[in-house]
Amino acid sequence: MTQLSMDWALPAGDELIAGVDEVGRGPLCGAVVTAAVILDPTRPIEGLNDSKKLTEARREALFPLIQERALAWCIARAEVEEIDQLNILHATMLAMQRAVAGLAVIPDRVLIDGNRCPPLPMPAEPVVKGDSRVPAIAAASILAKVARDREMCELDRQYPGYGLAGHKGYPTPVHLQALRELGATPIHRRSFAPVRAVLES
Repeated sequence: MTQLSMDWALPAGDELIAGVDEVGRGPLCGAVVTAAVILDPTRPIEGLNDSKKLTEARREALFPLIQERALAWCIARAEVEEIDQLNILHATMLAMQRAVAGLAVIPDRVLIDGNRCPPLPMPAEPVVKGDSRVPAIAAASILAKVARDREMCELDRQYPGYGLAGHKGYPTPVHLQALRELGATPIHRRSFAPVRAVLES
């Protein structure tokens, strides 16, 4: 799917649009990672789509292209401690605020994947299924997913036995079994029910 075939019509004029997406709300461990991207209309990137619809190889190929051709981009996060303190929704909103604040260019408008927006200093609106409708959100979803996946592979080396490189922290049967057998690590989210159950057992 190219940028031109997506169905989101940008307003006329030179308004700078930032797309924002997150990865990692559902996993039992690790940070929630967000990205914000302002694409350059003069440097189109072919093949942008929801990161979940792309192969790992395609995402890895697009990752440096987006960083090279975008007018601005930023990858941000909220840590496990913040997720446990704030809850996953509010931690995600915080990470989105950090991604937008980290852009080297201030956008005129921000489009956020999903059905809600964090408070931002510029106009913002949610776009349901935005990662398959808005090129800038698709680009943000790719940056966030590649960054988080790489991090989970690194954490897999630090905490072997949980299979983090494979399931990326999501509550798969393999992960739940390892959690029961090995216990929780410092990177597990203590506010999530399966982790809390292990800690309380």
